[in-house]
Amino acid sequence: MSGEVARRTILLLAPQPFFQNRGTPIAVRLLAEELARLGHDIHLLVFHEGENVALPGVTLHRIPALPGIRDIPPSLSAKKVVCDVAMLFSAIRLMRRHHFDLVHAVEEAAFLAMALRLMFTVPYVYDMDSSLARQVVEKVPALKFLGPVLRFCEKRAVAASCGVVAVCQALEDIARACAPGKPVLRLEDISLLEGCPEGGEDLRRELRLEGPMMLYVGNLERYQGIDLLLDGFHLARQRGCQGHVVLIGGTPAAIAFYRRRSVELGLSDVVHFCGPRPVELLGHYLRQADILLSPRISGNNTPMKLYSYLDSGKAVLATDLPTHTQVLSADFARLAPATAEGMAEAMADLLGDRQKCLELGRRGRQVARDNYSLDAYRQKLHGFYGHLVATLPPSTPSSAKARS
Repeated sequence: MSGEVARRTILLLAPQPFFQNRGTPIAVRLLAEELARLGHDIHLLVFHEGENVALPGVTLHRIPALPGIRDIPPSLSAKKVVCDVAMLFSAIRLMRRHHFDLVHAVEEAAFLAMALRLMFTVPYVYDMDSSLARQVVEKVPALKFLGPVLRFCEKRAVAASCGVVAVCQALEDIARACAPGKPVLRLEDISLLEGCPEGGEDLRRELRLEGPMMLYVGNLERYQGIDLLLDGFHLARQRGCQGHVVLIGGTPAAIAFYRRRSVELGLSDVVHFCGPRPVELLGHYLRQADILLSPRISGNNTPMKLYSYLDSGKAVLATDLPTHTQVLSADFARLAPATAEGMAEAMADLLGDRQKCLELGRRGRQVARDNYSLDAYRQKLHGFYGHLVATLPPSTPSSAKARS
């Protein structure tokens, strides 16, 4: 541990199934590992679902298994809300058993941390992985009328925190607008390719692919733009483009839905759904592709996979929306309008110019290694926590008795 950082006991609230090989749980694991690496005593509270993983310096806690609550999706849902309520009660029990100097609250757990702050006077960091006000309205448009109320609640969560960790520029801007002067750290995700093994499943051989391969990795939620991807590829095929689209990830229900859609579009022979694959093999799969796809259509946070996409040295094709453009530029990626026509044109452009793909991939890899490495992540997180911990009152474990 650096001598500049005093050891603290931190409750990390992560309202997610943990561990699962997808964006937020991967980010939570990295955060917990790095905070423990700094020398802090980390207690991680997560949902009941997920794989148990060994994290040195981290004590893992789960909410109770709730009857009928399984397969919790990554975005807003009734199941997630029920689990959030259970997490609040589990957090209260932990607060009564342990002395915590700080709560680090991911996403909507910031609202739980606000309640804990009132009950136990423990400060919290708001880990802003998305704009909750915007996410709710996008997920359920009928709730648009609640927008002002949701934005007010988000503003209060930022203002009541002792600092904000924002995953991208757009969220940093929101946090600063909510509470000017509040300490804000922009902590982007990183490439997950470091240490990825070579060898394993050969997609081209297994799927009997001939010609270029375009690859998508991620969940198949609506906001990811899989409909746009399929519609765009359908138009590109009508114009004579060859090749295949391979999708890694998704639940069985989502895969079945989009497989039916690909059949309707006459793409069943050239669109392949592989289901989930281990994140440890991400680099192995990315290296097999010619073009990497991110057709996301909504949201303002940057997809975690984008950093690994860039680091792979492959050409990246993404929608020309803030979710991507706060990291990507036309200098090292192909940006397409979020329309079927725009996607088809971009696919045709890259599929017809191998040299352009190679050049975009080379530039993208350099950007990733200059800006989104593990070393860069550590420097930013450690610097922020060093300043933050210095502002906290001295740790007094004996005061835990007063809370029980």
